[in-house]
Amino acid sequence: MNMKLLSLPCRYTLSRHLYSSCSVKDILNTQPDGCKKKIKGWAKAMRKMKENIFVDLDDGSTHRRLQVVIPKNKLPASLTYGCSFEAEGVLVRNPINQLELVAESINVYGLCVVQDGYPFAPRKTYHPEYVRQHLHIRPRTATFSSLLRLRDKLSSAVRNTFADDNFIEINAPVLSSNDCEGAGEVFAVKPDSENLIKEMISKDHQSSMEAFFNVQTYLTVSGQMHLECMARALSKVYTLGPTFRAENSKSRLHLSEFYMIEAEQAFIDNTEELLSLIEKTTSTVVKQLLEKSSNEIDYYRNIIGASKDNDPASMVNVPYEVISYHKACDVLEKQNCFKNSMIRGKPLAKEHELFLVKYNGQKPIFVVEWPKDLKPFYTKALSNNSSLVHAVDLLCPNVGELCGGSVREDDYNVLKDKLSSIGLEEKLHWYLELRKFGNVSTAGFGIGFERFLQVLLDVQNIKDTIAFPRWPHNCKM
Repeated sequence: MNMKLLSLPCRYTLSRHLYSSCSVKDILNTQPDGCKKKIKGWAKAMRKMKENIFVDLDDGSTHRRLQVVIPKNKLPASLTYGCSFEAEGVLVRNPINQLELVAESINVYGLCVVQDGYPFAPRKTYHPEYVRQHLHIRPRTATFSSLLRLRDKLSSAVRNTFADDNFIEINAPVLSSNDCEGAGEVFAVKPDSENLIKEMISKDHQSSMEAFFNVQTYLTVSGQMHLECMARALSKVYTLGPTFRAENSKSRLHLSEFYMIEAEQAFIDNTEELLSLIEKTTSTVVKQLLEKSSNEIDYYRNIIGASKDNDPASMVNVPYEVISYHKACDVLEKQNCFKNSMIRGKPLAKEHELFLVKYNGQKPIFVVEWPKDLKPFYTKALSNNSSLVHAVDLLCPNVGELCGGSVREDDYNVLKDKLSSIGLEEKLHWYLELRKFGNVSTAGFGIGFERFLQVLLDVQNIKDTIAFPRWPHNCKM
């Protein structure tokens, strides 16, 4: 041992350890009254009394706030609404038995002068559209910080649910040479440097769009095809990651960049097993979220005025109702309340989907056995009716379609003919080749993560479920 080290003066004095740092969530959950604590956060409200100033401190760990009591003679002039500060003191019970911190010292970190352009005034509520104009400061609002905590808890519940069911998480690529859905709603990718493009263009690849990767490349619209590869080795796989759609829509249900929960399982060759997998996944995820975050959910739903008719607990109760596409058309044809007429053999409009949910008592409902022309080429046909396919949409309150899935075509020759008819046999030769070596049937589904939040929390606009929303003509920050 180097004895010289023992003679060095201690960098910290004992007084620095008298106050232990912790979060508001920890304090309010453990209720350690009588302890000396150090807490850091932002001032969300200030109330001046005769001898003391009462400040609500918010550190983002919970929707609840810790009241800090500051004697007037210890109040820094720079401590104002919105500023960041540190308080050291003792936790005590006030006359109404609430825990509060009686400050012995205050240190202001960052000033906040509201008059200099801070967009949110104390004790004032704002329309979501106004709040959305200030994305960099939006997390400071009580509503959106609560949403972000719940988003985090939902992603944890998704991963825990899949892990418990022995699914393996796959990081599907963001860059892809495939347009999985075949709809052409893709963002093309190429280097921004013209010099680099000229340097990399080859004799066989003259296009600037192919110069870098030797093939035209896009931002992914789905990780499904990559999961199909993995399922043929790992059996049960999933991904939770960003996807992109170049769709000119500014509706409350569409984003240009959003997250998808996608899963694929081997050895499933029928709709019934697929429905069971979707039910098990969604119901378990929601159950976990309700068990661990019920207070935060109640707070958020109350602060936005969520409809009581849209109860997230309805997704826990399985099995969900199942209706065929043609039976759904029978139900819809009897109604005359739609702006867009229902046409049998055509896709269901959003108002049709929401009507079916209402028809089912505002509970989730599966629509199965779709006409083949309404679903992608990779969907497997029914053995007893080749005009229908093993496809499923899960319809839910507030959003309509939440989840889409299908049994995948596993017959090499059938898939080869399909790819040939749409001119993709060469481009997707690898996808076809999956059916040649040790092939198995697979089925899978995709759930829009932001729409999931909309269903559970009754968020009306999808732009208010993600930290940095992107939609046509808007890509701030």
